[in-house]
Amino acid sequence: MAERRGAREAIAAVLGSDAGTFTELPVPEGRSAPDGPLGWEGYDAALARAADRTGEGESVVCGTGRIGATEAVVVSFEFGFLGGSLGERTGDRLAGAYRHARERGLPVVSLIATGGSRMQEGMRALLQLQRVAGESALTRAAGLAQLAVVRDPTTGGGWATLGAGADVVLALPGAQIGFAGSRVRPTDADPSAYTAEAQLAAGQLDAVVAEEELAATVARWLALLTGGRAEPPGGWAGGAPPPPAALGSSGPAATGWDAVLAARSPERPRAAAYLDAYFDHREEIRGDRCGGTDPGMLCGFGRREGRTVAYAAQCGTATLPAGYRTAARLIRLAERLGIPVLTLVDTPGAANDARAERTGAGAAIADLFAAVAAARVPVTTLLIGEGGSGGALALAAADNTWATPDSYFSVIAPELATAILKRDPGRTRATADQLRLRPQDLVALGVVRGIVQRSDGRSGPGPGDG
Repeated sequence: MAERRGAREAIAAVLGSDAGTFTELPVPEGRSAPDGPLGWEGYDAALARAADRTGEGESVVCGTGRIGATEAVVVSFEFGFLGGSLGERTGDRLAGAYRHARERGLPVVSLIATGGSRMQEGMRALLQLQRVAGESALTRAAGLAQLAVVRDPTTGGGWATLGAGADVVLALPGAQIGFAGSRVRPTDADPSAYTAEAQLAAGQLDAVVAEEELAATVARWLALLTGGRAEPPGGWAGGAPPPPAALGSSGPAATGWDAVLAARSPERPRAAAYLDAYFDHREEIRGDRCGGTDPGMLCGFGRREGRTVAYAAQCGTATLPAGYRTAARLIRLAERLGIPVLTLVDTPGAANDARAERTGAGAAIADLFAAVAAARVPVTTLLIGEGGSGGALALAAADNTWATPDSYFSVIAPELATAILKRDPGRTRATADQLRLRPQDLVALGVVRGIVQRSDGRSGPGPGDG
């Protein structure tokens, strides 16, 4: 179980060496009726005891501070104050923090430890969830990033608004996380399902981060999430990131089947190698927020030439519905933050087994097509291996796709085309030629803009050449 810290200790842990920059926001004016809106006997006394015990006037502390190189609004919950519960005065503070973020153009970092809405205030407390959700939506519409650090415990409406609703969700190891608190779950519920590690596996978190690494991790994330609107470096035509250089050693294939074999070669460089070569550093987002993850789809944000670029990259496996949903989430987040996108295409096709169909393969692919098509930020695509049908095309920019020499793109795999056409399997190689799937064929057909070369110029023609 993660060690339970107070609100100001949590702030100090995230700000690290910059803890001295934290400045608390003014507490909004507001008075409550005796014993709250319900007249709950003993409520005022409970508030007084909580204040004496924690030294806080409410269950949340709000202020501004510098985290690394980025100034942010920081919201931190004090679980020792009535279980970090949300009441009307909590809502006042949270709403004020969000407004301050929008007025100053600052990201919001929420350090959450809460049991949910405050029972002693009844529905007046529960309504604060709508209030927080509304403020969060306005902040999202203003193009400002929201990052959550989920502490122990985080349950109820606090998880369902500030936590799960953030753009990037980090959690401390062992933290208890779930909509249902420990006292209201089914008696036979598996307690391990309500942990940070379980939520990460279910695609609800982006990372579990040890407390000693938290300050550096949050600082890197904020720098990335706020680094998309800078002037693009020279050579970034229209603000679109340039395609990566080729990493493979082969030149353009002589035949269609040669192209297929080169793309399927186990020695061919994969997405992780391209991303590591392209970015100075990067951070991953994980999960589709619908209960799924796909290790064959890498998504996140990286730094290149002083600017943030978002990326979604297939890793050569059949892409799962969760992978498509995660990529769509990434692209829409990048669009909102004004960050250009790089996609790497490499898949034999979408997963097409029964589980993929049950978990919405068609809808997930359709949603990614829509996200790429509607993106108002530049999208650059590089085909780095297999381009298998619509499952690959969904990730490709319509007018800014490039190819490496060891890649191919096809309406369908040659073996499947041969079977559909009722040809003898021995004609698969000839079918591959007929499909005109080689990189140079794709250039001639207007499918890709050009074939990228290695940075040392040793293989393949340059972008724009056939």
